[in-house]
Amino acid sequence: MKKILSTCILVLVTLATYAQTITGTWYGTLKIGENPLHVVFHVTKSGNDYVTTMDSPDQGAVGIATDKTQFVNNELTIEAAKFGMKYTGTFKADSNKINGIFKQGPASLPLVLTPNKPADSKKASVKRPQDPTSFPYKQEDITFNNVKAGNIIAGTLTIPTGKKPEKVVILISGSGPQDRNEEVAQFNHRPFLVWSDWLTKQGIAVLRYDDRGVGKSTGKFGTATSADFADDAEAAVNYLQSRADFKGVSIGLMGHSEGGMIAPMVAARNNEVKFVVLLAAPGVPINELMVQQSTDQMRLSGAPENIITQSVATNSKLFKAMRQFNNLPEAAFKAKMDTVIYQQLRATPKEALGGQSIDDVAKRTTSQIYTPWFRYFIAYNPAVNIEKLRCPVLALNGTLDMQVQERANLAGIKVALTKGRNKHFEIVPLPKLNHLFQLASTGSGSEYEKIEETVNPSALVKVSSWITRLK
Repeated sequence: MKKILSTCILVLVTLATYAQTITGTWYGTLKIGENPLHVVFHVTKSGNDYVTTMDSPDQGAVGIATDKTQFVNNELTIEAAKFGMKYTGTFKADSNKINGIFKQGPASLPLVLTPNKPADSKKASVKRPQDPTSFPYKQEDITFNNVKAGNIIAGTLTIPTGKKPEKVVILISGSGPQDRNEEVAQFNHRPFLVWSDWLTKQGIAVLRYDDRGVGKSTGKFGTATSADFADDAEAAVNYLQSRADFKGVSIGLMGHSEGGMIAPMVAARNNEVKFVVLLAAPGVPINELMVQQSTDQMRLSGAPENIITQSVATNSKLFKAMRQFNNLPEAAFKAKMDTVIYQQLRATPKEALGGQSIDDVAKRTTSQIYTPWFRYFIAYNPAVNIEKLRCPVLALNGTLDMQVQERANLAGIKVALTKGRNKHFEIVPLPKLNHLFQLASTGSGSEYEKIEETVNPSALVKVSSWITRLK
């Protein structure tokens, strides 16, 4: 979840072509004397109307209702009459900020809103009932080496008490720099901590680790590709094999989102992997997944259909070109892609650029898609390695997943496993669960922090019972 999202990402050209999208969580800081006061607005859309709730984390206030939200011509207005509060700001697409004035009573203060939580912001008091409070099992802080890359990866190994476990699972996180808990800090959720706790209590050992360059792990995250992350995951397999106390224990991989793409990469080449669990994993070519992801996200945000159609056409051509030119040297690749990007942007209606210049949009787009990670990612077809899997496979996806669409991706996984003549797999859609496997209403990322549960019990039980039954 790059951030979450957790997983996969939305290409900037999509965001540019619908700059009027204002839904999401916005963070700002009011400067009142020497004491900053943090403000959070959660903007959603219901039909044709916008609805906003407000948090004041420093005062322990969460979910304060407001009376009126309007967004017209890039001007945002939020009012809460009972508190005498009004915020008026202008959305700046080039910087993805809202510059405005916060008024309450006689006070009138500047307030800049961004989608990024300030580093000094206090966490709102949000109950996360699945966070473990007791640990009736052994926990080890461990490190292992990725000899190929020269990285030292740090993690936690949890081992059930009593008899020796028969199975151990390695957790592989989704897109973006993730710690061993796959923590979504702005939403106060730690999915891998919950998964690890549940599985270990069911008698299954679990190894989870910080991504390279994150937490206590060494190495550089920013220059790595999915193939590099697969090497890190395989180093975890080698580490478990090296431990005498895990001799004879079946090693499995469980990957979430991009991690569900990485797990088959490792299992396809390493026979020591005895089973694979895919959580919201890609099952179609990534360029197709990204187009669908941006379409779903824009539709959730209330984008007009003509803007969605324009975005789909633009991104489809962009991604097709990236795949076509991907094997070229870097300079030649950039030259070809610059031509494609400018062609597409010149054909885009000016109103769809949200007031940005073509050069600004092009710069924002290239800064993201020219990275080593994205070049590798967008050209990848998950079916290639899924077809090679001979071990048991369980694939789960929520029907309200708006990042990795359930229907197309589970179908793709099934087709690939069938084509590869895998004899032991199960494909399970889980009703009303989102990308994090929470019980959701729409699947929008704006719901993540509002949902108390981190992982729905139906997902936890399905995975643990399936692993337990394996021979």
